[in-house]
Amino acid sequence: MCGIAGTYRWPDGNVVTDKLTDILAHRGPDGAGRYSHPAGDGEVHLGHRRLAIVDLTETGAQPMVSDGLALSYNGELYNAPELRAELAASGVRFRGTSDTEVLLEAWRRWGTDCLPRLRGMFAFAVFDERTGDLVLARDQLGIKPLFLLRRGGGLVFASELKALAAVTGGSLRVDDAALVASLLYYWVPDSRCAYREAEKLPPGSWLRCRPDGRVERARYWNLKDVAAEARDGGQPDLAAVVEESTRRHLLSDVPVATFLSGGLDSSYLTALAARHQPGISAYTIGFRAEDARFEAMPDDLRYARQVAERFGVDLHEIEIAPRVLDLLPRMTYHLDEPIGDPAAINTFLICEAAREAGVKVMLSGMGADELFAGYRKHLANLIALRYQRVPRPLRRAAHATVDRLPVATARRGYRSVRFAKRFLSFAELPEETAFRRSYTMYDRGELLDLLDPDLAGTVEDVLGEHADVYGDNDLDDFVNRMCLADARMFLPGLNLTYTDRSSMAASTEVRVPYVDVEVVRAAFAVPGDRKIVKRQGKAVLKEAAASVLPREIVYRPKGLFSAPLRAWMSRDLAPLVREVVHDGELVRSGFLRRDALRRMVAEDAAGRRDYSKHLWHVLTLEYWYRGATSGSGRNPHVTA
Repeated sequence: MCGIAGTYRWPDGNVVTDKLTDILAHRGPDGAGRYSHPAGDGEVHLGHRRLAIVDLTETGAQPMVSDGLALSYNGELYNAPELRAELAASGVRFRGTSDTEVLLEAWRRWGTDCLPRLRGMFAFAVFDERTGDLVLARDQLGIKPLFLLRRGGGLVFASELKALAAVTGGSLRVDDAALVASLLYYWVPDSRCAYREAEKLPPGSWLRCRPDGRVERARYWNLKDVAAEARDGGQPDLAAVVEESTRRHLLSDVPVATFLSGGLDSSYLTALAARHQPGISAYTIGFRAEDARFEAMPDDLRYARQVAERFGVDLHEIEIAPRVLDLLPRMTYHLDEPIGDPAAINTFLICEAAREAGVKVMLSGMGADELFAGYRKHLANLIALRYQRVPRPLRRAAHATVDRLPVATARRGYRSVRFAKRFLSFAELPEETAFRRSYTMYDRGELLDLLDPDLAGTVEDVLGEHADVYGDNDLDDFVNRMCLADARMFLPGLNLTYTDRSSMAASTEVRVPYVDVEVVRAAFAVPGDRKIVKRQGKAVLKEAAASVLPREIVYRPKGLFSAPLRAWMSRDLAPLVREVVHDGELVRSGFLRRDALRRMVAEDAAGRRDYSKHLWHVLTLEYWYRGATSGSGRNPHVTA
């Protein structure tokens, strides 16, 4: 895992690449490298920051240059041993043991045709000195980030958006549509970027820049097609597929540990990892007792301890009682774009603790909920279909009753009431609209009330994009349509994004064995009625895990990798909320409407609605917007 950056036929490219690479130092504290070469009437410059994981010697250093090819690469290839053997059999002689060298030689032999053969997470730039071409490529599922910006015939790219913002001298303009999307989802979809000129290279694609100014793009892997093909194939041995992926993700020359929440996904991975690495370390979190009580959070620690004891895992427990006011600007800087999921703080603090203990690599259970229908929204949308058959007078009575119930008092919150209010907000809507409303922050009317009226057309564009993505499939299975939409939007837009930025802020690599091309194929080969059985989500994954884990772990209520937001918002952050609502930059600019924000604060304080997550995201959006419009892009924890 590393940070990559570079320029191609860009003014002052040498100086710009130095600055890009310096900004990414947290992604690779183990080494830095640079490469330069003529490219047409300009130059190419590649930068690299190294987090040494495989082949810790200089033979794994980057940018790697060999016989006319130069490569700057971020990621891990879990099928590197097989590719190395195939290339060696054809006569390739390797200098070291890194997967970087395997990738470079695979590119030399197969060019872009090597990309579908790669199994792992990656984003890279490769320059061909003979042709003057620069190619950027990103992994199939969008695990690793790659941002780029084109002006004229030139290009600049980096692993993180903040680097591009910093080297353009504050000239990038905020994209209103991206901020509207961020308010809707609490993250920016992978198809959009928070700055107008910048973009994210789409998952499963490559881009080629030629010295004459031509640019070519292509997709080499499409999740929609993979899901349709998998549906028509045979039923997989899911347990074998997940175990094989977990084993491959342990490939490392440094210690590997796991996240262990005590839930199904992380417990299953930890148990499988312990088979191959006995005594493996795991990290788990707990919250201050008063915060957990206020939020009515489940006691996940006892489940994590049970798994650790059963499988001989060295468990490290971290109590999270963060200085939220200090962490909020720091995390907003590292997350690159406005992301309102407090789980990013959990990830950062766990990775920071692991790094201090000498651990560079962590395995995460990310992705299982999206692929196997494990979120409450998946079950809730199925229940909604049945609810729509309930006589209308009974539904009206249910709405009226639930509407009168408080979501919280001064002393505690009521999760069941929050869930009921959420369910009724979408239960009678059409399929795509209901699915969107089941996990987004606002309905259409609420979003329009919150925003500058001039942005009404932008709201329609953002809502239309969700409808287009959701409808773009060949599946006749409701559950798998939801899973596909999640894997295309929610997974790369939110979960993989905050996992990458939060972990790399702590100079730690997080690997995601469920987000693996073979696991994905297996997941979409499973029909929806095997993913949700009765009221059990992830039923097929639970069947696979039951041969390894105790039933108490497999069939326990779903945990939450989240944070006690209501406690934080009503205590630690209450003065900041008042400041931002009354006189924040978003309000003063006219982007957000003060009266709508005040109503949200009042209803939340009275316990009528739970707006804690909405207000948390307003704070993250405010901090991001301040940094973006100041043009500084400065790390708030680095003094000038």
